[in-house]
Amino acid sequence: MKTTEFQAGRVADHIVQWLTDYASKSGQSGWVIGVSGGIDSAVTSALCARTGLPTWVVELPIHQHPDQVSRAREHMAHLVDAYPEVRRVSTDLTGTYEAFRSVVPHDDEVTQGLVLANARARLRMTALYALASQNRALVVGTGNKVEDFGVGFYTKYGDGGVDLSPIADLMKTEVFALGKHLEVPESIQRAAPTDGLWGDERTDEMQIGATYPELEWAMDHVGDASDPWSSRQQEVMTIYRRMHQANQHKMNPIPVCLISQEVRFSVS
Repeated sequence: MKTTEFQAGRVADHIVQWLTDYASKSGQSGWVIGVSGGIDSAVTSALCARTGLPTWVVELPIHQHPDQVSRAREHMAHLVDAYPEVRRVSTDLTGTYEAFRSVVPHDDEVTQGLVLANARARLRMTALYALASQNRALVVGTGNKVEDFGVGFYTKYGDGGVDLSPIADLMKTEVFALGKHLEVPESIQRAAPTDGLWGDERTDEMQIGATYPELEWAMDHVGDASDPWSSRQQEVMTIYRRMHQANQHKMNPIPVCLISQEVRFSVS
């Protein structure tokens, strides 16, 4: 039986070359990445730094959990020391968030919580684009394949609002493997994945109800009903299908109402 092994070194080189080529074609001169203290942003920022182009790694705390802040700062310091073209930026958006929060209509507590969580991501996107515009740089996405194309676990026009996505064809487990190869801080490699939008210790698994390896299994088997599944696998598949369907509005292009010539014009 043929076995396959993830080639982290080759994948890293491929992405760095892809980034370099993209920057050359776009006419832009660098990268802007929000660094959260998680594995996805750590890997993405490390790959961007390897291009040798100006790379702004940006910390955007909003009532952030201290562990997330310390991991992000550890990684940013490592990149600044290792790569001369890396610039470190810290912009505390807590005050901006609180001002927004004070004017948002308050409905039920659950809806309000989700609205404000998404608002955090959208405020950060706005700040990243402001910095990118000032420096003729591109905003780099940090989403992986499971989040971006599997369950749609990101904020529309928030962390989903980017110019390019270098790791979006990698499963989460592959991102972790790439992080080990790139020697991102151990604290980040060990940390449970979290979107960092709630200001507490809430993990992605707590929100989704499944681990990333489980979701990867579901992505690989969503069209296969030939093998018997365990009760847990059936539960994971239900979670995956529900989220995949519910988040199609994020993953598909914006619908456009097309107007035919017959409707558009009268004929005389």
